[in-house]
Amino acid sequence: MTSKIDVQARNMRLTDNTREYVEKKTAKLERLIQEIDEIHIELTHEKNARQASDRHAAQMTVRGRGFLLRTEERADDLHLAFDAALDKMQRQIERYKGKRHRGRGDGRSAAEVVEQDEMPVDETGELLPLIAKRKKFIIMPMDELEAMEQMRLLGHDNFFIFFNAEKNSIQVLYRRRNGSYGLIEPIVG
Repeated sequence: MTSKIDVQARNMRLTDNTREYVEKKTAKLERLIQEIDEIHIELTHEKNARQASDRHAAQMTVRGRGFLLRTEERADDLHLAFDAALDKMQRQIERYKGKRHRGRGDGRSAAEVVEQDEMPVDETGELLPLIAKRKKFIIMPMDELEAMEQMRLLGHDNFFIFFNAEKNSIQVLYRRRNGSYGLIEPIVG
């Protein structure tokens, strides 16, 4: 395998069997996409998790030429959390490959495509933060209950940005791990 697989553990001891299991299953990602440079996996055990189903977490970051994909999953068993994160990563890779091939017929030259896909690196060799995509959309005034309904109808599982007509400000509605909602109300300081 040409890509580097880095497996780390927090709040637990990483056994050889677990390391082999993770490396063997992760190696299959390179069959999906050849441009992978590095795969970082962090396995975590939290003794005091609110729910038993959140005790083990598996975070996976796949870095390659022109892309950075990340996923995290939790479960009551370490192998289940890792397998769920791996499945999610495979779906992300398939989505990334589809977007990459769909966007090639936009009239840009090959040099422009390569230039845009290069990741900026500082003098130490570390990757610099990169805004990979910008979106513009129309925000309609609504109240918090309508925002929750829109979030559910649109299938936005994590967050929803809206203009709160009652407070006359842009706010972010997000879903918490326990299934309830949270609301971010920005204040200019």
